[in-house]
Amino acid sequence: MDFEKIKAAAEGYKADMTRFLRDMIRIPSESCEEKGVCECIKAEMEKLGFDKAEFDGLGNVIGWMGEGDKIIAIDSHIDTVGIGNINNWTHDPYEGYEDDEVIYGRGGSDQEGGMASAVYGAKIMKDLGLIPAGYKIMVVGSVQEEDCDGMCWQYIVNKFFPSIGVKKEQVEFVISTEPTDGGIYRGHRGRMEIRVDVKGISCHGSAPERGDNAIYKMADILQDVRALNENDDADSTEIKGLVKMLNPKYNPDHYEDARFLGRGTCTTSQIFYTSPSRCAVADSCSISIDRRMTAGETWDSCLEEIRNLPNVKKYGDDVKVSMYMYDRPSWTGEVYETEAYFPTWINKESAAHVQALVDAHHALFGDKRIGPDGAMHLRNRPLTDKWTFSTNGVAIQGRYGIPCVGFGPGAESQAHAPNEITWKQDLVTCAALYAAVPGLYKEENKTDDVTQFRAGKTNNDIK
Repeated sequence: MDFEKIKAAAEGYKADMTRFLRDMIRIPSESCEEKGVCECIKAEMEKLGFDKAEFDGLGNVIGWMGEGDKIIAIDSHIDTVGIGNINNWTHDPYEGYEDDEVIYGRGGSDQEGGMASAVYGAKIMKDLGLIPAGYKIMVVGSVQEEDCDGMCWQYIVNKFFPSIGVKKEQVEFVISTEPTDGGIYRGHRGRMEIRVDVKGISCHGSAPERGDNAIYKMADILQDVRALNENDDADSTEIKGLVKMLNPKYNPDHYEDARFLGRGTCTTSQIFYTSPSRCAVADSCSISIDRRMTAGETWDSCLEEIRNLPNVKKYGDDVKVSMYMYDRPSWTGEVYETEAYFPTWINKESAAHVQALVDAHHALFGDKRIGPDGAMHLRNRPLTDKWTFSTNGVAIQGRYGIPCVGFGPGAESQAHAPNEITWKQDLVTCAALYAAVPGLYKEENKTDDVTQFRAGKTNNDIK
């Protein structure tokens, strides 16, 4: 394999990738509103000579290169979060700008930059004849990830693949192009969205003792939720903090994996109430909890942890703890209902698909993370590491055991932030690596135990 030729080809497409990314950024594409950007991506795939470009029923845009039965997929979610307070942006978040080094605008790092590199990485494979015999490349622009990580791949596995006669076992592995700060990422914490509902009894605000204020009850519970996140795990601590999962005393089977991923966290992200008026006692109060899960934690253990908080138990049947479900229609109108639970996963560093990316990086760029000067302060870490946030890997590997690994342009710190940027050099670097990986994947080294840790699914029958 001529690695210099691959790097030259990627560099030659730098201007095209920049233009393509800026085209995507200009089209607002929040979750469930991605139609315009999906059409832009499909048109780019067709222009570049993909063998086929199509939409599935949910609206994911999927491009194919090659003729084989085995599939190597490259995934990029192409929905973005909103812009938040426009006053926090120094430039138009959709028109943005570019200079010699960066591209500015919503979605540059999270995560349309990955789409640009993936599409042109596949183009380089075709240009240079790099798709191995028996394989085809599947480039996915996935929708609704910001709303419900991995639901797009639940749809692909359970709906789209059967409709075209593909089995998930044909997918050798998936490269996620989520931003990795120049690293190769082999896993991340899971998460779930928990709801706590508290009942009260309303009365006139002039005599609050006649009622039962749900907000006051919730105030007690909120302090317990905060303690769960912030406390230590000493024997004398009543509410032991989530840091306990790093301790072999509380997590004997998985504490080492938990130390690799980092401790779990929880935070109250939303609060709601009902009351007859502003001069009445509130008769209900609810909160949403964003729960990040490390190795050794399960969906039911996290729910039980909230149910066992002292003030949740204190208020007994007036408190309900549950997991959210997700059922927003996609831009096509399709609804795929699923639970708001996203399993934790880690690959073994020795897994064949992880090593294919490591070998490609070593051959192309060496054994250290690379990047433009403006990003290197973020990249003084091991080449192979993990994400802080969550990705579609929660379904790809977390639910279905399809091997997944990450390498993508941009920085995690840019995700969901105002004045988001990504780096042009990263687009080139990633396109080159994607192009080289299929030829370096050693199928003979594939084993059945690529997963180092994988959280279990729930008892819900999600199809």
